Parts: sequence; structure tokens; C-alpha cells
Amino acid sequence: MGSADGIRTRRYHAYLIVAAPRDERRFALVNDIELWVDTPEGAVALSSHRYMPNVVHPDGASRLVGFEAEPWPTWRFDLGNGLTIVQQLFAPRTTARAAMVLTWRAIGSGEAATDLKLRARPLLSGRDFHALHRQNPDFRFQPEHVEKESWLWRPYTGVPPILLHANAKYQHEPLWFRNFSYVEERARGLDDVEDLASPGELTWTLGGSEGGDAVLMLTVPEEWGGYETAGNVVAECQALRNSERARIGAFRTRLHHSADEYLVRRGERDTIIAGYPWFTDWGRDTFIAVRGLCLEAGRLEEAERILLSWCATLSEGMMPNTFPTEGNEPRYNSVDASLWFVIAAQAFLDATARKGRWLDPTLARRLTDASQEILESYARGTRYGIRVDTDALLAAGEPGIALTWMDAIVDGQPITPRIGKPVEIQALWVNALVIGSRWNERWGDLADEASESFGERFWNARRGCLYDVVDVDHESGRQDDRIRPNQIMAVGGLRIALLAGDQARQVVDVVERELWTPMGLRTLARGEPEYATACAGPPASRDRAYHNGPAWPWLMGPFVDAWVRARAAGAGPFAAKAARADARRRFLGGLARHLDAAGIGHVSELADGDEPWTPRGCPFQAWSVSELLRLLAE
Repeated sequence: MGSADGIRTRRYHAYLIVAAPRDERRFALVNDIELWVDTPEGAVALSSHRYMPNVVHPDGASRLVGFEAEPWPTWRFDLGNGLTIVQQLFAPRTTARAAMVLTWRAIGSGEAATDLKLRARPLLSGRDFHALHRQNPDFRFQPEHVEKESWLWRPYTGVPPILLHANAKYQHEPLWFRNFSYVEERARGLDDVEDLASPGELTWTLGGSEGGDAVLMLTVPEEWGGYETAGNVVAECQALRNSERARIGAFRTRLHHSADEYLVRRGERDTIIAGYPWFTDWGRDTFIAVRGLCLEAGRLEEAERILLSWCATLSEGMMPNTFPTEGNEPRYNSVDASLWFVIAAQAFLDATARKGRWLDPTLARRLTDASQEILESYARGTRYGIRVDTDALLAAGEPGIALTWMDAIVDGQPITPRIGKPVEIQALWVNALVIGSRWNERWGDLADEASESFGERFWNARRGCLYDVVDVDHESGRQDDRIRPNQIMAVGGLRIALLAGDQARQVVDVVERELWTPMGLRTLARGEPEYATACAGPPASRDRAYHNGPAWPWLMGPFVDAWVRARAAGAGPFAAKAARADARRRFLGGLARHLDAAGIGHVSELADGDEPWTPRGCPFQAWSVSELLRLLAE
């Protein structure tokens, strides 16, 4: 992860970050590379770094004349005299081993392209990827020379070793580079200064009769999940380049390529990473995102492995909310993750049937058995007060716990606790019950009763929309009438809508007027007292704002779906087609433009609720990408 201009702005910007295979902790190993080209006219920089207090050095970024993200990051530097240096970076995912390959090529004619020396100083840390690194006497600079073109460093005990393959010469010269400054970290109210260790310098000859491409592979030893060469790094990296190009070329679109980055294997579990750089896999995010990343993308085998992997984690009728980075016990603190599993599992079974793909009946039974266990557990009651009330609606919540997707907590207190009967939980509950009625009519009867209660209890006639929560804090008849986006799930985003006709249209109109932005739906209407424009500043300020105003791109999926449904209901096929085309023109342009604005080719976690809709949170978010893919497919 890095910036297009090469100047790191976050602690997460690094060339090599790996998840240790034993405990899945993530480590930043190679944070940056200092690059110079020696020409007949003198040394010319290709890299730039920001140091304290606000000094950029050297001036390599000023020579950057081109950047491309596809098929992988490619930089072009103008050195003058008709000479260009092309730098490329790719991760060979076809090997299923942790590695990053960098190459440099000189392009030019005449003497300008000869007698060039490329010098590179790897800047190392060997730290937890959330931490920062400072100069200390314990860093081990001395490499172990493994074999020709390979060097190994063990910076600290218990940290993955750094293995470097290169068709270069190495000169050992330990140095500390001090006081790197990360402006994004400072803006987020976090520590923002770091020191990095450079053990020595690599040198290549570029161009001319003696030179060629400079090749550098950054990896870890095989026992840590890395890549060890057979002795010819240039030939092996070229083969990896060819296979990676073919793999990327097989994706239908750029967005499908981006979607692939979230599908991973953690230990024995196939899963979806919720977002980069700091999220792991979350149950809720996985089951929402599998619909776009896998089902709409035609990746049914991956969807099958993911859903079956999660079946093994079911406990007391609940799917885990999160798995920590360190691979500890999962946390079962979510009311909606399990319901999203039921919906995702049935969507997978339906997609399999539509494709005419044979599915082992025992595998299908595992999915339906897990869904049945979830419904039974929710009906009789499970953790955190999750239970069916006398009105057949689903109640949930205890003090100090945030069970819905609006789950920010500050100083041990949820910012949006939503204890009681949240509106989108009822939409998920009814949809899960309708699915369950396919194998047990009991659930169909309960779905009918819950739907009737929903219509009676959630309509807010004063505001012409739905309450966000009824029976707040389990107090009968107490409602939360703040305008939030969760109500849109009663009209769109799920197979079964709980509203139709005029009421559905009114909800969509209120949400469009009060909550829609080009980057998604605001989490709270601007007129509400708690409204926060931006999710910015120190951690506590960000968490208080998180679900109180900023726009979330993933909500564009259910909103556009609801908008089209409300306008196409009862109309003929031509009207429905026109509504879909109109929705694409009106609502998707902002997200399309955003693909080049933050995490390149991806969609961010959230954005400011007011112009200019500045992206915030994770620059790479699975369910944001998934919902855009799902919308484009539909």
C-alpha cells in the first residue's frame, strides 16, 4: 500500500506487509526504498519521503511523469536527455505465497541510456503493522547471505525474517533514516513519526551491453509463507509476471479485478477481508459482500468455500462478528451477521441452481442446517437479549453492547446502541423467515405475523417514513424517529420488501431528499442534533461521528434497488428498464469517479456527508466494492 507519488503518508504504507502463518499477526517488514540513478551528469533521485517537520527529500516525485494502476502499478520518471525510467510493482498471487516484485527499466537512445547505475536502499522495520518503529540498538543489520542473489535479515526475534532476491550487488553499510512524517496519521490524531533501518545498498547496471532490467523480489522464507527462488531471480520473476498478467487479464472489468483482492484464506478458513489496511474478516461484511464479490461475479466455487468455512464457526445460533488479527477466539457480538448468513446462503443456492451447477446435497444440507439453527436459536432466544417478542418481531440488545452495523463504542459506551427492535433487523428477520419457510412452514407463519406487526408498528406518519428503532431500550411504545438509512432495507437490498405502494415510495423519497449523496447514504439526516459532517480527527471524535452523518457507499446498493422498485412497481418491462437506466445516470456517477480518487480501483469505507464528500476510513472496503458490482450487474 502506498501513494501514487511515492511519498508515504500512513503507517500502513509499505512494500511488504505479511500475515504470519502461525498466529496471523500482520507485520510491516519493508516500508520503503530509497532510489537513485547515477548518470554521466550526476545522481538523480527516483524516490521521495516526507520528514519532520515537513520536508520532502529527495526530489524523485518531481520527475514522475506518469502513473498507471492496471494491470499493476507502473511509474514513469523523466530523467532528461530523452531518458525515462519505468518502475513496476506486482504481487504474484498465482503462487499463493507472500512476495512483491519490483522491476526497473531504462528507456532511451544513445549515450543517455548507457552507463547507468541504479542504487536502492531498502528501509526496514519489522514491526506490528499498527505500530511505529524507532531507532534502537536491538535491530539486527547483518544479513545472512543465503545464496547467489539472495539475502536474509532477521531484524527481531519473533518477527518474520526478510528475504530479498535481486540480480544486484550488495554493499553492507548500516544506516538509520530518522523522523519520517506521516501526515494522514497526524490528521487522525495518532503518532506520526517513524525511524527506519537500512542495512546496505543494492546496485544494478541499467541499459547498455552489460545491463538489463533491475529485478528485486521482497519476500519471507517459505516456512513463513514466502517465496524462495531456484537461483535465477530474473527468469523466475518474468514467469511470475507472465502468469500474473494472464490472471489479471481474465477479469471482466477493472472492478472485478479489485474484488479479487478481498477473497483470501486465513488459516483453514476461506473468507473475505472486510477492508484494507486495518480490518480482518467480519461476519456481517463477509455475508453482505459475498453477493457482489462472488455471486454476481460468477465465482460460485469461492462462495461455496467461504460459506461452508463459516458454518463451522456457528455458536448458539450466532455467526461471529469478528475474528481478531491475532487469530484469537471469535467475537459473537452481532445480531445481524447470522441473518445475513441465511440470506447469503440461499442466494448462493439460488445462483447455483440458475447456473445449472451440480452441488453435493450434503453441502447444501450443511448450509440449510446452519440457517435452521440460526432461526431456531433466535426464536427461542440467544446471547445479548436476542429473542422473538410477542409481536413476532426480533428484539435485541443489552447496555454497553452495539449489536447492529452501527457499532462504534467510545469509552465503553456505544454511540448508537439501538437497543430494542431496529428497523433493518426486522427486514433481515422476515427475509430469513421466508427463506426458512422453504423447509419448515412454521417460519412462514412467523414471517406473516412479523410482517403484519412491522406495518403496524414502524410507520412514522408524522415524517412519512419509518422509525429507526421501536421499543427503544425494550420500553414498549418508545420510538426513535431520527431519519437514518437503515429503513431503506425494508424496501430494497433484500428479496422481500416489507413495504409497497405509497409507503415504499415515501420512504425512498425521504431517504433521497435527506440522506443521499454521490458517495452513498448519510447515516443521519443533516437536521438532526447529533449530525456530524465528517469522520475526522482523533479516534474518539471519529467514532462519535462514524454513524452520525458520514455517507457510506455500501448503502447505495439497497437505496438504488429501492428507488427502482418504487418506480417500477406495477409498471411494464419498458418502464422498469427505463427506471434502471435513470438510476444508473442519477446515482452511480459519483462512485464511478471515486474509483480514481482514493484507493485506486476500489471504493472507500465512508465519506463526509457534505461536499466535497471527502473519502474517509479504509480506502479499500469489501462491501463498498461488492454493492457497486451488484448494482452494475443488475
